[in-house]
Amino acid sequence: MAAHVTIGIKTSPQNVEWRTLDEAWARIGEHDVFESVWMNDHLTDMSSSAHGASLETLTTMATLVHRVPGRWVGHGVLSNTFRHPAVLAKAATVLDHATGGRFVVGLGAGWHEGEHGPFGIPLPPMPERFDRFESAVHVLRALFSEAASRPPGVTRPDPFYPLAEATNEPAPPPGGGPRIYLGGQRRRGIALAAAVADGWLQPARSGSGDVTDLEYFSDRREALLLALEDAGRDPASFQMGAQVGTGTTPAERRQGLAEAKEAVERGATLVILGMPASLGAAGVDDVAREVAIPLRAAIG
Repeated sequence: MAAHVTIGIKTSPQNVEWRTLDEAWARIGEHDVFESVWMNDHLTDMSSSAHGASLETLTTMATLVHRVPGRWVGHGVLSNTFRHPAVLAKAATVLDHATGGRFVVGLGAGWHEGEHGPFGIPLPPMPERFDRFESAVHVLRALFSEAASRPPGVTRPDPFYPLAEATNEPAPPPGGGPRIYLGGQRRRGIALAAAVADGWLQPARSGSGDVTDLEYFSDRREALLLALEDAGRDPASFQMGAQVGTGTTPAERRQGLAEAKEAVERGATLVILGMPASLGAAGVDDVAREVAIPLRAAIG
């Protein structure tokens, strides 16, 4: 029996009025075809070199989750450079409680200089940036653990984020804490995801009308399957996430539907349909009617 493929929608908080975004999430909650809801994480509009409107994503999602009861929610992906992982673990625990244990911590190493330099946020060069990212993932796992739910807590020596008898109280809901999906792309990122994460997310395409690089998805999926085998893990327990844009026009939504079907054929177990949040509730209806519902009918 083929694994169930999850269909999600992504309405990232750039260049959108609050009321429009709120109405979009309220409408998402009315469409059963969307099983998960996603956002990205940027301090500015990343299509600009340094400026542009963007709502902070953790507080935005926390304010909106009541609109989508029973759905998984997550980020594709949070930038590790923006938040200390212990603070992120505490915020993620709140969101896990608010969603009934359906919050996904999507995390990446960070990349956009235009939202680091202007705010005085360090963007270390590689490989230090990845070293910090890797440490942060292990901190999250430690603080989501049973040992962190009560004193004496967890102790973890680390050059970047050391823990000394740290606790995460109140603990996340039963089940091991929020799921962790990673966005690493190269050898170390793939190995880290296969070793400790619950899933992996392909990068979102950058602009309306751009073609999703599904050859790249297939290449990284094959690398992940090999890494999961090396780690002794069952691939059936690991989510392979493809992000597909749906644009702003019927033609772009038709393209998005074709790409989503192909992503499933290539082994995606999670398809995230990206929609400009500024399209609001009407845009959600269009994506549901023209992309998500036909996709579900095609893949079962």
